[in-house]
Parts: sequence; C-alpha cells; structure tokens
Amino acid sequence: MELDVALLSRIQFAFTVSFHIIFPSITIGLATLIAIWEGLWLKTHNPLYLQLAKFWIKPFAITFGMGVVSGIVLSYEFGTNFSEFSNLVGPILGPLMAYEVLTAFFLEAGFLGVMLFGWQRVSRKMHFFSTITVAIGTWISAFWIIVANSWMQTPTGYKVVEGQYHVASWMEVIFNPSMPYRLTHMLLASMITATFVVAGISAYYLFKRKHVAFAKKGLSMTMWIALALTPLQAYIGDLHGLNVKEHQPIKLAAMEGIWPKQEAEVPLLLFALPNMETEQNDYEIGIPKLGSLILTHTPDGALTGLKSVEPQDRPNVPLVFWSFRVMVGLGFGMIGIAVLALILRKKDRLFENKPFLTLVAAFTPSGVISVLAGWYVVEVGRQPWLVYNLIRTQEVISPLPAERVLFTLIMFVIIYTLLLGVYLYFMRKLIKKGPPSMSTLEQQLIGMKAPGYALAWVKSLKNSEEKA
Repeated sequence: MELDVALLSRIQFAFTVSFHIIFPSITIGLATLIAIWEGLWLKTHNPLYLQLAKFWIKPFAITFGMGVVSGIVLSYEFGTNFSEFSNLVGPILGPLMAYEVLTAFFLEAGFLGVMLFGWQRVSRKMHFFSTITVAIGTWISAFWIIVANSWMQTPTGYKVVEGQYHVASWMEVIFNPSMPYRLTHMLLASMITATFVVAGISAYYLFKRKHVAFAKKGLSMTMWIALALTPLQAYIGDLHGLNVKEHQPIKLAAMEGIWPKQEAEVPLLLFALPNMETEQNDYEIGIPKLGSLILTHTPDGALTGLKSVEPQDRPNVPLVFWSFRVMVGLGFGMIGIAVLALILRKKDRLFENKPFLTLVAAFTPSGVISVLAGWYVVEVGRQPWLVYNLIRTQEVISPLPAERVLFTLIMFVIIYTLLLGVYLYFMRKLIKKGPPSMSTLEQQLIGMKAPGYALAWVKSLKNSEEKA
C-alpha cells in the first residue's frame, strides 16, 4: 500500500499539537488561580491560601515545562512538513509568532524563576508581582497564538504580493472577525480546565479524608468559580457558534450534521451517524426545530448545508460532529456539577457527600478533554483549507519521502508517550505527597531570608495570641 505523505504530515501535526495543547490549557488557568490564592494570603493572612499556592505551584511548574518542550516542535513542523505554507504566509504569521516570544515568553522567562524559587529570597510584594506577571504572560501568549490561528480561520487585512500574503492592515489581521470570540472562549476554557483539576484533586483528598482543611478550601473556591464561569462559557460558545455560521458555514454544517444545500426547521441532533458516502445521517435522534432556534433565533430559520459545496471541499464530518458533542456534553456536565455543588452547599453537605466527591474526581480531566474536542472541531472543521478559502492544505505539503514522515510520526508517538508517562508519574507523586504542612510553612517563612512573609506570619501569630 502506497503511503500518503500529505495524510501522514497532517496526522503528525495533529498528534503533536494535541499533545501540546493539554499543558497550556492547564497552566493558563492554574497560574491565575495561584495568583488569586497568593493575593488572598497577603490580604487575609489565612495560611490555607498560602498552602494552596505553594502546593499547586509545583504541578504548575511541571506542566509549564511540558508545554514549552512540546510547543517548540510545532514551529519546526511548519518548515519541515508544510514548507510552502511558511513561504506563502510568513510575512503575516512570522511577526505574530515573534510578538509572542518578545512579549509573553520574555515575561514568563524573566519572572518564572522568582515565582518558583523566590519564596524565601524576595519580599512578599515582589513575589506576588512575579506571580501576577507570569499569569499575565500566559494570557499574552494565548492572545498571540489565538490571533495567528484565528487569522487562518477568518483571514482579513491581507494583500497578495507576488504570490505571498502580506499585511495590509495589522488591526484587521489581529482583530479578525473570529478572534474576540475564540480568545474569550479559550481563556475561559483554560480557567475551567484548571478549576476542575484542582476541584478533582480536592475531592479525592476529601473522599480519602486527607488534608481536609486544605481540600475543603480548594473545593469550595473552585466550585464557586465553576458556578460563575461554566454558564458564561456556554453563552460565549453560543456567540462563537453564530460567528462560525456567518464566516464558516460549512464547518457549522459539519458540527450540526446538516446535509441539504439549504435546510429550514433544522433539528438539534442528539445522536446521529453522519455518512459521507451517502451524504446523509443514519439513526438520527433530534429535537425538531431547536437547531434553527439556537442558530437563527427563529424555529423555522434556514441554514447552509454540506451539499452546498463539492465533496472535496467538506471536512471529516463524523469527527467534527462527534467532537462538538463531546465538548458540549462535558460542558453541560460541568455546569451540572457546579449547580449540584451549590445545592449541597446550602444543605451543608458539600464536603461529605461521597457520590458527589466521586463525580467531581471523575471530572478531573474533563476540561482537558473538552479543550481537545473543541480544538478538533476548529481545526478539522476548517479543512480542506489551511487558510480558510485561500490556501488548501494539500497545496503546501512538503515533498518529503512518506517513509521519513512515517518514521518521525512513530518516534513522536513513542517519545511523547514516554514524556506523558513521566509527567503523570511526577504528578501522582506530588498528589500522593500532598500539600506542605502548616509547621513546614512556618519554618520556611520565619527567618532572615523571608523578610516579607516572616513579618506577616509573626503578625498573624501575635494577633492569634492576643485573641486567645
């Protein structure tokens, strides 16, 4: 059987980018949570906030390192596997990637060391400033990456000069039609992902009756955050869907399983098996007219279907269709957990209800899975275009021997599997060890090397003694 170099290159990039996105989706949110906990510690002097910050800073560091290592590969793959693409859009995407390095990377690299190792070496204000700066750096990094990817989804502000795409307006390139929705959606997804990672581990501790005070504070805070962010994410997702309907109607048709050129009174499909050969859905189960109501705000609204373009211009419909449902299903599951937590909180059973704690622990990876599913919807749904309606993926594949691409793909799978195993091993080790004890925190903070924190701790102890 003859190997398809284009397919292998696409699978290789899909695998490496899927592996990479796991880690930024955690670190962006986790950096923000750590900054919040440290700020609350400085304001209230409640040692539980410090305990949360000092425990989760280690998983953050490991996850951040994995993200950096796996992300470097992606830049090289543009040149090795999609060389013509780099030539065509380099004048636009090159500067965007450079801006990410010059802003986000420098911020993170400059202050990450202070955040990780400066607890007993700098003042409390300086350490807090470093933590906030690292968190902001992760947001800025997400901003530039989403800008670049959004331009590939909804390209604007360009001009063609001798076959190359150049910038006609940086404002239009950066603030292209899909960028605001996709950036907000991604940042919220990262916050929710980190929230459920923390909530899941906290629920596990409570189920095992370990580190109870620490786990109660972690679970309580994350459930409040989830209650606020998960419905907001559903609303932003709806706005994003309307944007896709306007600018990428074929992607939306694949998401919803719409085949006719134009279909009115579209049902919301709960289950179906899209069949690309017969160009129809098998075993449909749906709610009549609800799809039109959601996407056009009228029950008889019409939507563009997959048959409005030739088969070669359609994405892999089953993959897009089911990835979208995995993302939405998990999203509603997370909303349900947040609401259930509110009910249990009112009944004063939030920390004792074992079925609830088991459910929250089971949802620990739900954010990561949702992000991956959403990424497949975005990237696979854009195919066969690498830059939507401008550059086909097939046109920019590097003329490499298929055997070499297959070899590198196999090596990536092996190496990344080993890396993931090492990552999970150390994460398990940190979780098994648990947070630093209060006595350990006191020993670390009192001393000449920790002037800021030591002063706060001594004041806290003195106030406790006076109240006693």
